[in-house]
Amino acid sequence: MAKLNVNGRMRNVQAEADTPLLWVIREQVGLTGTKYGCGVAQCGACSVHINGEVRRSCSIPVGTLKASDKIVTIEGLSATSSHPVQEAWAALDVPQCGYCQSGQIMAAAALLKKNPKPTDKDIDEAMTNICRCGTYQRIRAAVHLAAGKRA
Repeated sequence: MAKLNVNGRMRNVQAEADTPLLWVIREQVGLTGTKYGCGVAQCGACSVHINGEVRRSCSIPVGTLKASDKIVTIEGLSATSSHPVQEAWAALDVPQCGYCQSGQIMAAAALLKKNPKPTDKDIDEAMTNICRCGTYQRIRAAVHLAAGKRA
């Protein structure tokens, strides 16, 4: 049994210590917005925030987390989808297929928390998630739009 703080709520989960956090979030906690992409922490579809840092949940064994660690999924970013990044994504119609977008949004939100006014270079360096549809220009534009909303 492990205790996890997911989206501000303590959860008791039953999982082996080496079970990836992604599977605990999806199967034990029941939050399916965090997606499985590659399973090797390369694509970013599984991105969540842990203690304010964007992390790839497919490569984090649940046994390495403490109850004091604050895990935030796409569902916890905003209960009403009103986070500036979510609003910018909708305003610019960023997703094409949409599969990677929860991870993209989590990465963008973490970037803007650290750097409220990023340059194109800052965005390109921070946004390492893969979008198979190639919506990178719209992603970059949405990050800039969200940065303006945060001002």
